[in-house]
Amino acid sequence: MIQQPEIASKPIVTLTLSPTIDLAFLSNEIRPIRKNRAVEQRTDAGGGGINVARVLKELGAGAYAIYLAGGATGRVLNELVAKSDVPAKCIDISGGTRISFTVFEEISGLEYRFVSEGCTLVEAEWQSALSHLKECDADYIVASGSLPPGVPVDFYARLASIVRSNGARLILDTSGPALQAAMSAGGIYLAKPSVGEFEVLTHRKFESAEEIVDAATSLVASGSVENLAVTMGRDGAVLATRSGTLRLRGPKVKPVSAVGAGDSFVAGMTFALARRENAEDAFMLGMAAGAAAVLTQGTQLCRREDVERLHAEVVAERASIKPTSTSRSLRNG
Repeated sequence: MIQQPEIASKPIVTLTLSPTIDLAFLSNEIRPIRKNRAVEQRTDAGGGGINVARVLKELGAGAYAIYLAGGATGRVLNELVAKSDVPAKCIDISGGTRISFTVFEEISGLEYRFVSEGCTLVEAEWQSALSHLKECDADYIVASGSLPPGVPVDFYARLASIVRSNGARLILDTSGPALQAAMSAGGIYLAKPSVGEFEVLTHRKFESAEEIVDAATSLVASGSVENLAVTMGRDGAVLATRSGTLRLRGPKVKPVSAVGAGDSFVAGMTFALARRENAEDAFMLGMAAGAAAVLTQGTQLCRREDVERLHAEVVAERASIKPTSTSRSLRNG
């Protein structure tokens, strides 16, 4: 069972610079030229930080989502956020909110994902996001998603400075130059790249999990980040902290959809960290949440009951591992 915090905690604030209206369709068969009819469909508010907030709410944590949206599609997104019952603040922008969609083909069992690029933000818009975060009374800020056009590459590095000056902790899930700039500036409490994103960050092609462990350990030792979780899909994930490293394969599940797995992983870790669990325990809950997300279709994200069931499996796996030089007990969060 996922235990609730013993004391009331501040809401976890999430930031989404480029949210999306997520459409998910289920179709028997996808064929060119002809009309492809959906037998099921759903619409959700999406984008990294919004997804994290939705999962936090599902797990029982207080979340507050800050996002930028505009145009006719922005109004639709606002309605979807309100429907999700996540407290939120929308920063209005002049451009329109993007739409992304996923189609699952029953006959093949394949999922097709179409993700559009966000609109260009002007300086006043992204500066407004930083201004709002300066005023947030939070212990944890989760920034998730790529940078839209018009936003400087060091945006998350600037955010890290603000979060640090407020005495809070920044959890970052992004990639490419934005991640590189943030890591170079330091001040990140937790970063969660996928293995592909980690290869881009380190300019390396990893041939084994051991190489990933070594590279992650080096980054933590350099002071670029305090805790680093690298997700490896079906191969599990690696956690590196100042106290040690840990690799787990995680529960074996039959994937239905990959949508939101990374966001669910981040939410699971953040949930545990916010209730003062150590990094290893947070990592195990993150793995359970990420695995639970692939069990649901389209944009549904993870269900609490699945997270609890899979968390027990991850805990059992961890208990079976003897400490070694590269997989040892993490004493501190």
